Amino acid sequence: MTQTNHISSHHDQLSRFLFDNHAIRGELVHLNETYQQILNNQNYPLAVQNVLGELLVATCLLTATLKFEGDITVQLQGDGPLTLAVINGDNHQQMRGVARFSGTIKDDATLKEMIDNGYIVITITPKQGERYQGIVALEADTITGCIENYFKQSEQLPTRLLIKTGVYQNKPIAAGLLLQVLPASDDTHDSFEHLSTLAETLTDNELFSLPAEEILYRLYHQEEVRLFEAQDVIFKCRCSRQRCEDTLITLPANEIDTILAEDGNIDMHCDYCGSHYIFDKIDIEKLRHQQHQEIKH
Repeated sequence: MTQTNHISSHHDQLSRFLFDNHAIRGELVHLNETYQQILNNQNYPLAVQNVLGELLVATCLLTATLKFEGDITVQLQGDGPLTLAVINGDNHQQMRGVARFSGTIKDDATLKEMIDNGYIVITITPKQGERYQGIVALEADTITGCIENYFKQSEQLPTRLLIKTGVYQNKPIAAGLLLQVLPASDDTHDSFEHLSTLAETLTDNELFSLPAEEILYRLYHQEEVRLFEAQDVIFKCRCSRQRCEDTLITLPANEIDTILAEDGNIDMHCDYCGSHYIFDKIDIEKLRHQQHQEIKH
């Protein structure tokens, strides 16, 4: 196995690799701090935590398969107790996520029990070019199976995913591996099945604890594998006071005045990171004055 750069054992990283003798590419991702920060903002049941972890890994891996600058959102919707779980990321691997649920959800609840009738929406928004949206039916029992179906239907590329969530060193962790046949490749079926079968021998503990280089050596030491420099994955929310101001000036004035009269201020809360942006009557008057001045000019 060959390696282009030294890879550390930092957990929040995505590593890409390529098989020299097969038209197959791969990715490995380990997420600890990013996953923890998403979970810190809400008191989620264990089963919901696991769903968010799986979606987080899937979004990282999806983002890395796309050669573009922009955003990707993977959103799980349904009419069960878990009505929404969404992860948003970009090509810089800056991730955020949130879930909405009601009632009691058992720790061992299945995806079907949580979502009931639902689907996954994958939205790709490049900085340049047209927005694309794909809808994936929940025909598989797991998020992993549903995302594999997405690749089969939309990309028409054989893809194998291994996604795990759990606890490592007393902290929640999510990790995953992706194998994918390169576009316009022929006669890869046997190679793909062979490499996929080897990937499935990877234990949870190995996936959680080992750096990418060692995982690939254990799985594919008889193959020529090129491991590229890892990309950091971080939690980053894009909320700001300015964004809240931009939203407030689009609302009807009487609606804002009613809230101010009843509550004394407007509290805009970000579900992604837990931040609060407070606007009182003086703040609103300043915003209106600024808007009036901009219209005049």
